[in-house]
Amino acid sequence: MSESLAVPLFLSEIAPTRIRGGLNILFQLNITIGILFANLVNYGTSKITPWGWRLSLGLAGIPAVLLTAGSIFLVETPNSLIERGYLEDGKHVLKKIRGTNNVDAEFNELVEASRIAATVKHPFRNLMKRRNRPQLVITFALQIFQQLTGINAIMFYAPVLFQTLGFKNDASLYSAVITGAVNVLSTVISIYAVDKVGRRALLLEAGVQMFVAQVIIAILLATGLKDGSDLPHGTAIVIVLLICVFVSSFAWSWGPLGWLIPSETFPLETRSAGQSVTVCVNLLFTFVIAQAFLSMLCHFKYGIFLFFASWVLVMSVFVLFFLPETKNIPIEEMMDRVWKKHWLWKRFVTDADLMDDDDEDVYSKKENGKGDAKAYDNSQL
Repeated sequence: MSESLAVPLFLSEIAPTRIRGGLNILFQLNITIGILFANLVNYGTSKITPWGWRLSLGLAGIPAVLLTAGSIFLVETPNSLIERGYLEDGKHVLKKIRGTNNVDAEFNELVEASRIAATVKHPFRNLMKRRNRPQLVITFALQIFQQLTGINAIMFYAPVLFQTLGFKNDASLYSAVITGAVNVLSTVISIYAVDKVGRRALLLEAGVQMFVAQVIIAILLATGLKDGSDLPHGTAIVIVLLICVFVSSFAWSWGPLGWLIPSETFPLETRSAGQSVTVCVNLLFTFVIAQAFLSMLCHFKYGIFLFFASWVLVMSVFVLFFLPETKNIPIEEMMDRVWKKHWLWKRFVTDADLMDDDDEDVYSKKENGKGDAKAYDNSQL
């Protein structure tokens, strides 16, 4: 869980604006590669009896060791160093990760953002203020919608369909490997496209793709499953292909972007608190959907795909009207270039909202030139 919280935040803070999305999705790509590799290991060790499962379990310790060892060599982000008062170190790291000494403009923006963040004494309370409502609403919506795409329904049904195709006892493993491979390849597409076509375009295109795939799957199951008989072989093949179509669209949209967008929209003063909320909401609704899924499947049968397809339609409408584009916009400029220009969210970031006196308000102090000038005096550099 700590990786889900820290890694997107870390990557968003160190990445150059023009490739922030792609670099962040590399995190998701490595997760999908890890899942695929784990499935292949499970498939291989399942043939070793009777101790294959012990080998599989023991091999899981290798990634943990690599992760721990790798974290020793990670540098702190410039934002974190500056926020804690290590200005020289922050500027040095910024030069190192940008590969140039010409970082004064970006450094000054980070210093100003850190000065603002330093005036906030209660990040979680500040998160509830009206001016942070847009980011909070979008974070909640993205995490809830991610679980309501129906990815769990698809992954549950896949082994059954592979068994119908003749894979028998290995159906679950073949299903995991094939869908895992599709997941990896589609995430690579997302890395390339997210900073070129934008977040909204990927989410909207995937919405159409997922909606069509689930509706067709529901129709095929409704017409193909009669009187407890198995699916016809041809129908099962078509459904497996549709599952791959669905998984691919999820892998380049709601899968990675559900984590990317919250990590780049919160201002520095509430970023850690906002990312904590992101993870909590995601885990909560993962639990809720997991608990409710089997009961829903028993009652809805093939209709469960229509249920999730209707939610895909709802979330696509939400993206169309309420989610602003954040492509190629520096995190420190989100307030001025995104929220203040959106047709709805600009109502929550008016001058009155930004001049709230609680928590020694950060934005009014920014406009009035107040704050802890001693701690963030650029001339000392």
